[in-house]
Amino acid sequence: MPLVRKPGPDTPPQGPAVAVVLRGLVSTDAEERWTAARAAPDVAGATDALIAALRAETDVRVREAMLTSLARINSRESIDAILALLRTDDASSRTGALDTLRAMGSAMRDHLPQLLTDADSDVRVFGCELARALPGPEATRLLCDLLAREAEVNVCGAAIDVLSEIGEAEALPVLVECAARFRDSPFLGFAIKVATDRIVAQSTPHG
Repeated sequence: MPLVRKPGPDTPPQGPAVAVVLRGLVSTDAEERWTAARAAPDVAGATDALIAALRAETDVRVREAMLTSLARINSRESIDAILALLRTDDASSRTGALDTLRAMGSAMRDHLPQLLTDADSDVRVFGCELARALPGPEATRLLCDLLAREAEVNVCGAAIDVLSEIGEAEALPVLVECAARFRDSPFLGFAIKVATDRIVAQSTPHG
């Protein structure tokens, strides 16, 4: 009869059983769903079930755990599920998705160009907000590319707001062109003036 080795101190702990996590994700008890959501990244093949559960989840705490786990999984499927929440009508879901994407760092940066070219203007606005977390030169390049082609005033306003905070001098000629294109929009003209003044002030050496 073969000997069965007992777990030693260096034996890695076993992950949760797949069936337990899958049942937990669809439980009627929020605490069980929360526990299952946190365990899901350690269970092979649980990504699809986690994504499906997220779509139906209404508890904010559980949804946050699901988003955190999808970020940990960091696959194409998990990121797409997070990005999809930017298109929902639920404000807390959109906010949770934005917070998760900000926390994902390089993974978010890889997807930012697609958000800034999305057909949905609201998604482009969210892309502008995510660009706020980038280094100034990178954000300036992406947002200037957006402004050069953008036709929606609200999207331009979102990009200009970010540029006024972290934009570099390279944005100045793009802002001039944008002001000329939208000269009939007092709101945008004012925003461009504020951004231009701040960028000039930040770019001017102080002796």
